[in-house]
Amino acid sequence: MTDGGGAGDAGQVRGLRILVPVSLPRLHRVAVLVSEGAKPLDVGIPAQVFTTRASMPYEVRVCGATPGLVTGGDGLSYAVAHGLDALAWADIVFVPGYRHPDRDDPPRPVVDALIEAHARGARLAAISTGAFTLAATGLLDGRRATTHWHYTRALAARHPQIQVDENVLFVDEGSVLTSAGAASGIDLCLHILRGDLGVAASNHAARRLVAAPYRSGGQAQYVPRSVPEPLGERFGATREWALRRLGEPLTLDVLARQAGVSARTFSRRFVEETGYTPMQWVMRARIDLARELLERSQRSVEQIAADVGLGTGANLRLHFQRILGTTPSDYRRTFTQGE
Repeated sequence: MTDGGGAGDAGQVRGLRILVPVSLPRLHRVAVLVSEGAKPLDVGIPAQVFTTRASMPYEVRVCGATPGLVTGGDGLSYAVAHGLDALAWADIVFVPGYRHPDRDDPPRPVVDALIEAHARGARLAAISTGAFTLAATGLLDGRRATTHWHYTRALAARHPQIQVDENVLFVDEGSVLTSAGAASGIDLCLHILRGDLGVAASNHAARRLVAAPYRSGGQAQYVPRSVPEPLGERFGATREWALRRLGEPLTLDVLARQAGVSARTFSRRFVEETGYTPMQWVMRARIDLARELLERSQRSVEQIAADVGLGTGANLRLHFQRILGTTPSDYRRTFTQGE
């Protein structure tokens, strides 16, 4: 017999002390919904990004309309262990892209399960043409959304209530998120990670994936260019150069001179390449560096402002609030709780 110890306390059995293990925090639950014709990269990206490891408090279940073999695209098939019950379990549901989304509607049970998961509070995130499945639920009506550039017109024609934006990598509408082609699925996953766990965790995952740590959702996904490709490479080198010098004065003239073009040409083509003006891009890069320093160091707001090239704490607070909708101090408290 045990003595009358309360629930969760250490009890005794004939003089032996029994330690009740402390329960660990529940992992974030991620479901990846595989449809007929699913694209391999679109399925693999969320499954790999959110794979369970010490630095990633997530649990992933790959599911289909029913458990069993699902015929995918590009000659691959998927043996999924879970059916639509995984959507009732998940905190976030990823809907990978699939072949020929403009031809057939998704199965009604899939649509109903997504609607029920959303009503329960789960976030729904589409990669590429998975946006067509989300569109079938009606949850994108009246909202901004995107998909692979090849299908943006088809999505807009099939679902005119959706504000389809063809010139972005991903769109975050809170409980529903959409992204462009496969590589932008990585950007969307890292964006979700930044919101869940902070910049440091997102950057760690990006390094593990050998991916760019940050590409804004507002970056253009497909822009026809009349300039030769080496110019794009030169601007990429200029961005890398600037990221290593965020604490220094970075003006349009300085950046253009480093890129070897006129300020006017640099500004115009930089917008085509990134979706931001050069100074908007520099400001966001500085704010991202400030976020990481707030998370990983004990430096004061004033010190961090100087480190990232914003001069004063007041200036950092102003731009931090404008871009992120919160203050540096509140941000630091959010991402250092429990440490």
